[in-house]
Amino acid sequence: MFVNRSHKFLLFLAVASMTFAPRLGAADDTVKIDSGMLQGERSGTVVGFKGIPYAAPPVGDLRWRNPRPMKPWIGTRDASNFGPSCMQTDDLPKSEDCLTVNVWTPAKRSKTPLPVMVWIYGGALVHGNTPQYPGGQLAARRVVFVSMNYRMGRLGYFAHPALIRESPDEPVGNYGYMDQLAALKWVQQNIEAFGGDPKKVTIFGESAGGGSVMAHMVSPLSRGLFRGAILQSPGMPTARAQSTPLSPLKAAEKTALDYAASLGINGSDADALAALRALPAKKLTEGASAQEVLAGMSAGEPVIGISGPIIDGRFLLETPEAAFAAGRQAPVPVIVGANNRDLGIGQAATKDDLFALFGNHAAEARTLYDPTGQQTLDELRQQVLADKTVVEPSRHLADEMIRAGQPTWWYRFSYVAEALRNDPTWKGTLHGFEIPYTFNIPNALVKDKVTPADWAMATLASAYWVEFATSGDPNGGSRPKWPHHDPSVHRVTDFTNHGVTVGADTLKPRLDLWQSYWAEKK
Repeated sequence: MFVNRSHKFLLFLAVASMTFAPRLGAADDTVKIDSGMLQGERSGTVVGFKGIPYAAPPVGDLRWRNPRPMKPWIGTRDASNFGPSCMQTDDLPKSEDCLTVNVWTPAKRSKTPLPVMVWIYGGALVHGNTPQYPGGQLAARRVVFVSMNYRMGRLGYFAHPALIRESPDEPVGNYGYMDQLAALKWVQQNIEAFGGDPKKVTIFGESAGGGSVMAHMVSPLSRGLFRGAILQSPGMPTARAQSTPLSPLKAAEKTALDYAASLGINGSDADALAALRALPAKKLTEGASAQEVLAGMSAGEPVIGISGPIIDGRFLLETPEAAFAAGRQAPVPVIVGANNRDLGIGQAATKDDLFALFGNHAAEARTLYDPTGQQTLDELRQQVLADKTVVEPSRHLADEMIRAGQPTWWYRFSYVAEALRNDPTWKGTLHGFEIPYTFNIPNALVKDKVTPADWAMATLASAYWVEFATSGDPNGGSRPKWPHHDPSVHRVTDFTNHGVTVGADTLKPRLDLWQSYWAEKK
């Protein structure tokens, strides 16, 4: 099952509570974009513009429709507060009317347009929100930072047959991805007003956000909207089609029909669709928390009505793995990697059950993962399922990018905050816990227990990310050299408690075994 998800929730709460420097005068912090004037809020050396609508509210007849243009407003819109998050089970301000972006930009404008970093949050495509990820610390390093809300769960990924009949000429089902696409187009049209360069956009995300980055890399509809991609522990989808499978359109249609029938709404006509649209948005989130969805994925029993990403024939034509194998992805530089205690999806009641996942390679897997037979089942589940779900697929993506001739840097993140190293429950970097460092906000995790070493790692990690967005290469300055990924050398760049190291990958035999497993499954 999904490992240590509760820790990730704690991270989000900590990040959400972050504050920055006191507000200074904001009288001049206004910009004009396509839809009207905005008044931002200055904090230290950065100005934030929050809750900016990038599309019309997807409510009423626009529920389960692709995003429509935002109508201009009159006067100057206050942009000092986040808009509501999209609908989910989490207890936070939320609304079906949620399609907004946030922008942080240096208060002192540069004569030269700045690179742009566009963040896509994770959360199994059923939860997540932008206030969890303040972008001010990255913007202070001379980039323009953008984050977006997008529809999730049954409101974001839903392919009832009536929707296909209603919109035969439009992509249907992947409304969350279409929201992200609309936000990326908004960036192209408006980011110059904030001092950003639309030709220097890097998209990045973690978990399902990293999977979203991957989806845009292979979607023909997203081509040309970004010049670089960073994928942090990408999932849903991953670069292995059978690790977290996508839904074929017909399967997604059945999922939607079955869900509607569970509510007493039968049929595939316009009346059924009208009845679904008449339901309260909160009703459509019931039983679809992140915990429930991930538990269902682990058990092979998906939550009813939750299809996840859909191969719809318009936005997604095929799995990312198939696109990568054929070289049909966006030809952009890539950073990709995973954490040393990353997530795992799956289940096993015994060690025998766990190693049976490897089929004919069960004995070899047992030798690699449990050579003395003394390892606990919980620890083995963590290692085996994390390798399967995220770690090996991240290496496979890096391999495929190199094969296609795209500059690629592969990493592992192993740094643990100094205040947590004596806690026996912290054996490494859990899923999502690289984010405080790549965002340069390590105190979001341990607050007043943050140390100079924690800040040094955050400064270092975020500098690699910002330089990649700036030049297309993470290297520069006095930072340790991060070499291109080379499948023939078998090395990994690791963000460790002792700094950034480059050396032989100790996990290589395990990842090679999974590579052989996936090759035989094709």
